[in-house]
Amino acid sequence: MPDPAPRVVNFSAGPGVLPLSVLEQVRSDLISLPGVGASALEVSHRSAWFEGVIEEAEGNLRTLLGIGERHRVLFCQGGATMQFSMVPMNLLRGNDHGADFVLTGSWGGKAVPEAAREGAARVAWTNEGERFVRVPTEEELTRALDDDPAYVHITTNETIQGVEYPDTPALADDVVLVADSSSDFLSRPVDVSRYGVLYAGAQKNAGPAGVTVVIVRDDVLERVPDGLPTMLDYRTYADSGSMHNTPPVFAIYVVMLVTRWIRHEIGGLERMAARNREKAALLYDVIDEFPDLYRGHAQPASRSRMNVTFRLPTPEAEARFLEEATQEGLTELRGHRSVGGIRASIYNAMPVDGVERLAALMRRSATRRP
Repeated sequence: MPDPAPRVVNFSAGPGVLPLSVLEQVRSDLISLPGVGASALEVSHRSAWFEGVIEEAEGNLRTLLGIGERHRVLFCQGGATMQFSMVPMNLLRGNDHGADFVLTGSWGGKAVPEAAREGAARVAWTNEGERFVRVPTEEELTRALDDDPAYVHITTNETIQGVEYPDTPALADDVVLVADSSSDFLSRPVDVSRYGVLYAGAQKNAGPAGVTVVIVRDDVLERVPDGLPTMLDYRTYADSGSMHNTPPVFAIYVVMLVTRWIRHEIGGLERMAARNREKAALLYDVIDEFPDLYRGHAQPASRSRMNVTFRLPTPEAEARFLEEATQEGLTELRGHRSVGGIRASIYNAMPVDGVERLAALMRRSATRRP
């Protein structure tokens, strides 16, 4: 077998980079798991091996996020996009109250029409008029929300615009807060008790594409109406341990390895958050040092620690920058097709030295300008 090609520095927005030690463990297990004699791609979801995998994956998540007994951890499929429909089916169908949506970027907007299929879906606050450059202030949010919404939906980090909530929004305790946390999941500590539903596609920070982690509070489960399609009912997953049908075995196995890595190699979410702040600062410091060349998209107080987005003065300058980055093994830096520019996705598993290499390129490009 030929030697594998050298690894690039992968700034892809998703699926994102995975920890090298996790990839090495996957490679070791791919042909035959110790004590099992079959690949991790082949093992039955009813096997003792997988029962241990899903149990550890949930246990790691509970430990890392401090998830208490009032919340269930579900492993679903369909990505966050399926949750755009699943959340309103479970929380809004037949509800006399509407859902409020707070839009800080493109992905939050995609959830609104799906909710409107099930009930009243109101955009309570949006920053679209400013091209999505910030999150709302606490005062703006309090003023915008309905008096008694069925739930309030936010997107904690917007990958396209690079806008992130610095903290969980301060809402009244009786408000059911729902969050799409796909792109900053497990990147920092979170008070899960504040959320009725917190969901995240795994393919940014937690594993490969194919599994979606959904954390649901018990009082929310009690509100779920009868008559939903079986696989779109949160209770199906809660009652069956996420094994009503064949779950994405391999994807959950990698989630188990990634959460084990965060716990035991990184040392938990406080240390993960410190590492992520360090990486983001490397790039934002260059952007702030050379504002005539690099124009950051998000306002400083709302800057994402996961997706650093910026523009150069012209499309030609951006094309030259991307070409030079590719030559240096720095890949997947082109901004989303809807907004253009440059986007560096620096998720949990992105090594610090990878970000340092990009920062060095940015600084060289700035200092050699005429």
